[in-house]
Amino acid sequence: MCGIVGKVSFSEKKVSSQAIAEMNASISHRGPDDSGVYLSPDNAVGLGQQRLSIIDLSPLGHQPMRYLDRYEIVFNGEIYNFQEKRDLLIAKGYTFTSQSDTEVILALYAEYGKNCVDHLRGMFAFAIYDEQEYTLFCARDRVGKKPFKYYLDDQVFMFASELKSILTQPEYVREPDYEAIHHYLTLQYVPAPLTGFKGIHKLRPAHTLTLNIKTKEITEERYWKLDYSTKWNLSESEWKEKIIEKLDESVKLRMISDVPLGAFLSGGIDSSAIVALMSRHSTTPVKTFSIGFKEQKYNELPYAKMVAEKFGTEHHEFIVESNAIEHLPMLVRQYEEPFADSSALPTYLVSKHTRGFVTVALNGDGGDENFAGYGRYSVLKFSLFYEYFRLFHNLLISPLVNILATHLSSPFLVRVKRFSDGMKIPYNERYLDYLSYFTDGMKKRLYTADFYAKTKHHNSTAQVSSRFTELGAKNKTEQAVSADLLTYLPDDLQAKVDIATMAVSLEGRAPFLDHELLELTAKIPLSLKLKGWNNKKYILKEALRGLVPDEVMFRPKMGFGIPVHDWFREELKEYTEGILLSPKALKRNIFTEEALTSFLSDHYTKKADYGYQIWALLTLELWFQEYFD
Repeated sequence: MCGIVGKVSFSEKKVSSQAIAEMNASISHRGPDDSGVYLSPDNAVGLGQQRLSIIDLSPLGHQPMRYLDRYEIVFNGEIYNFQEKRDLLIAKGYTFTSQSDTEVILALYAEYGKNCVDHLRGMFAFAIYDEQEYTLFCARDRVGKKPFKYYLDDQVFMFASELKSILTQPEYVREPDYEAIHHYLTLQYVPAPLTGFKGIHKLRPAHTLTLNIKTKEITEERYWKLDYSTKWNLSESEWKEKIIEKLDESVKLRMISDVPLGAFLSGGIDSSAIVALMSRHSTTPVKTFSIGFKEQKYNELPYAKMVAEKFGTEHHEFIVESNAIEHLPMLVRQYEEPFADSSALPTYLVSKHTRGFVTVALNGDGGDENFAGYGRYSVLKFSLFYEYFRLFHNLLISPLVNILATHLSSPFLVRVKRFSDGMKIPYNERYLDYLSYFTDGMKKRLYTADFYAKTKHHNSTAQVSSRFTELGAKNKTEQAVSADLLTYLPDDLQAKVDIATMAVSLEGRAPFLDHELLELTAKIPLSLKLKGWNNKKYILKEALRGLVPDEVMFRPKMGFGIPVHDWFREELKEYTEGILLSPKALKRNIFTEEALTSFLSDHYTKKADYGYQIWALLTLELWFQEYFD
């Protein structure tokens, strides 16, 4: 696991080792064990890497790595099937000087060219420079576990694991991307390929990028996607067997490590399943790490402890309190893009706590995407059924809800009105309306006239709704599941975990996001994932019966949130107002002071529950202060 950087000059100005060293230094937290720089013979290309040693701890694993006196690679990630591929390549006549997965990628590229990615099982972002062809080949893994950000103009091409490396170079002049900010306020994250910085882009998951250095042209190609169009007709018992078999294989592969390894344990179904399966393959107690809150509504520690005791793990717990907000400016700096998922805070804190004991931690990410685990899928499914009563709704229910919402105020009525209004729009847009942090109506209320005019033509809803049919799902509810996998998973969940873990030099691994497991679960009928209206993850829970305690599997889903709603009404009220209503913030001409004051007041008086929205506003202003003031 590492951080990678690169720079290509198209002008007479050559790339210097100092420039690559500066790019490396900005992401040294991603790889504190080693640092390396490569310059091409003509000094037009520079590559750099910061290494966190996981596989092959010897100096032979050093990067940038050379192969066949032609190819040079920088690589971030882990390839779990590299030993199998290494043996196949040896049979073809290839030789190796190290035991690293990095060298295997190089040999695969030498053998298969751009199709090398088809042979990789794992998480990765890498760049290979071919000195003979004068090309740079870059790739990102199938579901976006590892980041790859880049900038291109007539003079230079630059890439890095984190865009803060690009910011160190004089060729890039910082400028906020207001379209990206507009989308961020809807989604809580910046959708790919945008980043929040004009001109800097994210390479989408399952894509390669080839730069022809002679012509300055880049070509992006998609090399993989899931197929939801075909379902297998298997019995429940057959599905349970296949699920456990593939998940167990995925866990076992991710336990390959030359350094200490453990697991995040939230006390939910997914992380508990990972710990249970890890215990099968470990000769010593699995090290587990949990985080909780003094506010019991958010505290899952009792369930995590139950799982830890069942499997005899070496268990560690940590409590988050409101003073943890002191980490927020640092987190905003680390996340570098506008990012409003408040669970980034506990994810960072549990990562920091975990790093004191291990270098690698498995997690339960991806279980909800595989098995339709989010409550919003149930809401969408019900709304699709409710469409049969649209006339009744339009004549009676909608007018009644509007009258009540006008004369009464409560968070419950806000949700009811949102559902009611959503029945007027297409189902895919309706789904996004359920998810939106800031709806169009809320934006119109908060935005200054200038900012509203500047952004009103950019459709934030379409960032997700337009992707509903991309993976071939025929069931409308399953289309939402597939769209989340293309958007929310890589741009929010995977970004959250990658930045939080790598900020403390910890490698996170997600068995549920193994691409072979994803390909399997895409064939499961939705009726076995979401049974009835609200029996979420049905077939996974049935597969895990007897392995994970029933008290864990059949309790209400809590999620990995933090009590921001209460914090903003109490301990953090003054802190928040001091930032959001400061002259510096208001001068940005995005939000009006009057609207912000009213918005905060509605939350304080519990007319509405705007905790997550306030978090989004707060982190946005801190982002501006960090990167543009």
